[in-house]
Amino acid sequence: MTAYSTFVRATHVLTNAAWFGGSLAGAVALQPASRKSIDARDRGEIADEGWRRWGPVQGAAIGLHLLSGLAILADNRRRVVGHPPTAAAVILKTALTGTAIMVSAETYRSSAELDDALEHAQGDSAVEDKAHRLTHRMSWLRWATPAATAGLLVLDAYLGEQQRGVAGLLDPPSSLRRTT
Repeated sequence: MTAYSTFVRATHVLTNAAWFGGSLAGAVALQPASRKSIDARDRGEIADEGWRRWGPVQGAAIGLHLLSGLAILADNRRRVVGHPPTAAAVILKTALTGTAIMVSAETYRSSAELDDALEHAQGDSAVEDKAHRLTHRMSWLRWATPAATAGLLVLDAYLGEQQRGVAGLLDPPSSLRRTT
């Protein structure tokens, strides 16, 4: 494995970790902390400020994750084509990456729509209903990105395991195995 390959793989894992960690922190901490405010507009502004600050970092992480993924795929093209379990994992990982991107984008879009609805909801029952629906949607949607990116981390671990030698640290030494 070359230094370049190690760098690309490290970039791929670290950018996924940033994507996962940022979205998980938003779901676990930022959104609940913003609900501490009594005023609905303040809640939206607090959450918006956090996401405005994190958004460029997450966007860069997603972009670098995609680029490093393409580089890894190019580097492992023979293995992907010639090893069916690897091909299946890569197909699943590609689909899950697409899902994570779509969910991240939809979360961003729905959040902006919710903020707008909360800002204009005073006394307008139709807008209040829309805000309620969007709040419910966001309650599960904000967990979808961490779930999808966690799946990507698991698939990266699986693909890494396929590349290692026969015995690992957690495997019994070959001298202790029974041969039949």
